[in-house]
Amino acid sequence: MSSIRPYQSYVYAYPHKTAYRPLGDRPSLRELWAGESKDALSLYLHIPFCEVRCGFCNLFTRIGAPDELTTRYLDALERQAVAVRDALGDAAPVRFATAAFGGGTPTFLTAAELERLCDIAEKRMGADLSAVPLSVETSPATATADRLGVLVRRGATRLSIGVQSFIDDEARAAVRPQRRSDVEAALGRIRDAGVPVLNIDLIYGIDGQTAATWRRSLDAALAWRPEELYLYPLYVRPLTGLGRLAADSDAAWDGRRLTLYRQGRDHLLAHGYEQLSMRMFRRADAPPQGADDYACQTDGMIGLGCGARSYTSRLHYSFDYAVDMRQIRTIIDDYTEAEDFTRAEVGRRVDGEEARRRHLLQSLLQAGGMCTAEYEARFGRRPADDFAAELAAFAGRGWLEEADGLLRLTSEGLAHSDALGPELFSPAVRAAMAAYELK
Repeated sequence: MSSIRPYQSYVYAYPHKTAYRPLGDRPSLRELWAGESKDALSLYLHIPFCEVRCGFCNLFTRIGAPDELTTRYLDALERQAVAVRDALGDAAPVRFATAAFGGGTPTFLTAAELERLCDIAEKRMGADLSAVPLSVETSPATATADRLGVLVRRGATRLSIGVQSFIDDEARAAVRPQRRSDVEAALGRIRDAGVPVLNIDLIYGIDGQTAATWRRSLDAALAWRPEELYLYPLYVRPLTGLGRLAADSDAAWDGRRLTLYRQGRDHLLAHGYEQLSMRMFRRADAPPQGADDYACQTDGMIGLGCGARSYTSRLHYSFDYAVDMRQIRTIIDDYTEAEDFTRAEVGRRVDGEEARRRHLLQSLLQAGGMCTAEYEARFGRRPADDFAAELAAFAGRGWLEEADGLLRLTSEGLAHSDALGPELFSPAVRAAMAAYELK
């Protein structure tokens, strides 16, 4: 860890999908979930469609949906939901603690299709969307009144809209064609719809962005008093729109992004927001989202759709992964034609040391930190028994502190989350990611 660049990778889940591989034994979902706790599951439905693809995006999504593709996709989603709910069984209670529709852009679907999506979650999976937090991603172009009306009526408690920049020139530089007037109109419709939590995503590090223009975007977002704000550093990734252009990837760009991050962080803290992670800021008086005891580190996830992951305590699984548009279209087409959703096809075992590593990583990247007693109760070991070298290195850099039974990142540790996270990847996961053939 002698010299570490601050922006290596956004670690939102571990292991990354590029470490997944085809599962030779194709385990049945019924066997995988037989011994799992199912009383506080997450439910995630993935919609892999967008009206445009932003230059920085490497998500599993395609532009448009010709030839009634959304209908065929929802048909497959329903078939998958029936198979998965059957695999969960009825021997133990099945309860969902949270639900989310992501993508892509779920509101690419029409209002009628969103009704069907909610029906799949409720009637096929058994999730009570009116009783649990339901988060939905949207975009300025698709946040229409009729779609928002469906989501509010069906229980949406949080809408997340990717704005990225309120400066038209910066949006174009990020290959995101939009006008500020359209963004403001969409935000107005979301507020009029009465969704309890509005989240706005902003990006720093865009070509041509300055401290002054970054401040203008921050203030434009704050004018809507969003309950949440996410501040994302720009990444230029392979096979994306920006990835095909010459990229400034030197230390100077790192320095600019760090400067803009600190500016944004301090500005939001000064305006009554609390920092929950490197990216996430929540208004101090915002309504809570979910049970206080819910934790993504410990609870299972059911993912429906060809871009979704599912997590048991021993295996993370999904479908094939791609970034290239042609490959994505092929995977989506294969998904819509599939009839058998009873087995896990692609994934990675996450048990033993990997499970401990995941718990540490997912906990440390939250501003609240990790309770060492909880780690010991779950794994029968102390964190220092497993990760002495890593923890000592983080503490030596001033990134980590321990107090009151918590291991917690310092302010500088949070700023360097995208360097710290990858440092906790296991050698096996690193090797699998390095060997992955981009497609």
